[in-house]
Parts: sequence; C-alpha cells; structure tokens
Amino acid sequence: MASKLKMFTSLAIVFATLTISMAGDPDILTDFIVPPNLGGPIDGNFFTFTGMRSLVRAPFPATFKVTKASMAEFPALNGQSVSYAILQFPSGTVNPPHSHPRASELLFVLMGSLQVGFVDTTNKLFTQTLQQGDIFVFPKGLVHFQFNSDAKNPALAVSGFGSASAGIVSVPNTLFNTTIDDQILALSFKTDVATIQKIKAGLSG
Repeated sequence: MASKLKMFTSLAIVFATLTISMAGDPDILTDFIVPPNLGGPIDGNFFTFTGMRSLVRAPFPATFKVTKASMAEFPALNGQSVSYAILQFPSGTVNPPHSHPRASELLFVLMGSLQVGFVDTTNKLFTQTLQQGDIFVFPKGLVHFQFNSDAKNPALAVSGFGSASAGIVSVPNTLFNTTIDDQILALSFKTDVATIQKIKAGLSG
C-alpha cells in the first residue's frame, strides 16, 4: 500500500487539476455568494476548506466512508458549480447503488482498484474495473455504484461533481428506510411482505 505521504500528495494533485466541465447550477450575477448570516468582512478563510485535514493522519476506516466538501460543508461553493468527496473503501466494501439528481460525477481512483457501474434509462448496465490513476464518469441522475472487491487492500478515490449540491438518493434507503407501504414494495418486487420486512430489518441494524 502506498505511503500516506504519497497518497495525500496524489490527492493534492487531484484537487489542483481535476475540473468539472458539465456544471449543473444556475449562473450567478456576482463573483461569489456570501451567506447573509455571515458577520463582518470576508477574507481568504471564507474560500478555504480545512475539513479534509482530518484524513491526513487518521487511520484508514474499518467501513466505507465518504468525506464531503459540498455547499453544506463549504458555503463558499454556493454558485460555483463544483464540489468534491473523498471515498475510502476498506477491502470488500461497497458504496451502494445511488444517484445524484443535480450533477454528473467524475471519479478518480487514487489507490487500489474499484469495480464501478451505472444503469442508463434503457436499463443497460455499464461496468468497468478501475485501477489506480483511472477516471470514470457517472452521468447525471443515473443509478451507479462502486465496489472494492480486493480481499486484502483498501481503495481510495476522489469524486468531483458539477454542482455545489449534487444531492444523493440511496436506492436501498429510499426504498426500505422510508414509509413506503410493505405491501406496495412486496408487489413491486414480486415477493412477500415478510421478505420486505427482513430487508428493512437488515438495513436498520
């Protein structure tokens, strides 16, 4: 496994060079947007996000983890049509099927390998096995996933989004962790209510 220094040097290069050309946010009529509740004049601190510093010396997590720099965490991104996420995959972990309704996603593998895929609106599945240094695009709004199938080695990736607030719709959580009636789900999946309840129990554990 690459040293942490090499890992985060690579990460710094990605942040400096990776750009998103498919912006999804509306244009703004000012250089930037300052939150109305921000008191006093702004300076360089407003345009600086330090939330990723916690990753530098931290041990690799035991479960899949996403660390985001979106408008919610970094208000200066409002109106800038860009955001990032760091994805950490211990061996055998998955980022479950989900979609981003407001942005396409550009995934760059910094360490390890990932199996990725998305399903288009004709239900065709596109998959790829990505190696360190590979980039893959997930089109806006389509259901997609990432999986580290390596039984021994972790994987690290950075995702760029063409929106300051890409949004996320988790397929498992949307279907089974909401109040959709069990009978509706059972009929939709051509199964029985008991099976649906088992799935819900597994997700809530």
